[in-house]
Amino acid sequence: MPWDFWLIFLFLGIVVPWRGAVRLKKLLALPSVSTKEKLVLYGLTIAGQWVITGLVAWRALARGLSAGTLGLANYGGPSAILGSLALAAIIGALHWLNLRRVGRSPGKALELMRLLARRILPANSVELLPYCALAMTAGVCEEFLYRGFAMAALSRVGFPAWSVVILTAVLFGLAHVYQGRSGILGTFVMGILFGGIRLAYDTLVPVMMVHIVVDLVAGIAGPRYLLPKLIEEQK
Repeated sequence: MPWDFWLIFLFLGIVVPWRGAVRLKKLLALPSVSTKEKLVLYGLTIAGQWVITGLVAWRALARGLSAGTLGLANYGGPSAILGSLALAAIIGALHWLNLRRVGRSPGKALELMRLLARRILPANSVELLPYCALAMTAGVCEEFLYRGFAMAALSRVGFPAWSVVILTAVLFGLAHVYQGRSGILGTFVMGILFGGIRLAYDTLVPVMMVHIVVDLVAGIAGPRYLLPKLIEEQK
């Protein structure tokens, strides 16, 4: 594997989780986060993800990974789009129901989720639109990094498909370390699902669509069920 690919994997496996942990510590130390601070957070995250995605795409193409290998050569055809929309609707509905269930459950994990939701998720219409841009950015950029580049790079050096899906799901889970242990496990399982979709359709478009829907549901249903009092205050 080329040296720059090693650097990218080290970044995804070490720097991204470390940065997430540092950000978590800073966010939890704040008594509250204003709308302005959330908008700055959204904007910086969007810009950072596109810069990283651009750099990784540059190195991947320079090292001979084709657009097709990266999952960018086609969209899978009408059947793939329809199937992806149906799958996104099902997963989005399940995610919505799970957030409603979690919001009614006691426990320390719920308290952490509420703390994070209060500081990260949109609480009003001013915050919602930029959050939607963030959700779309994450769906495109993160899927390119983990299901596009990482899966292609590992496959090229001879890893079997099942291990590629698992390894990239581990990296994806670690990237969400700021969500706590339940968040890591949840995103690991989601990473397995996303990797399977990527292999099934041989394109990133369907999995990007599903990822975007999952993040949009989190931004809409999360505050509603995790922070009902805050939402009422914002109306």
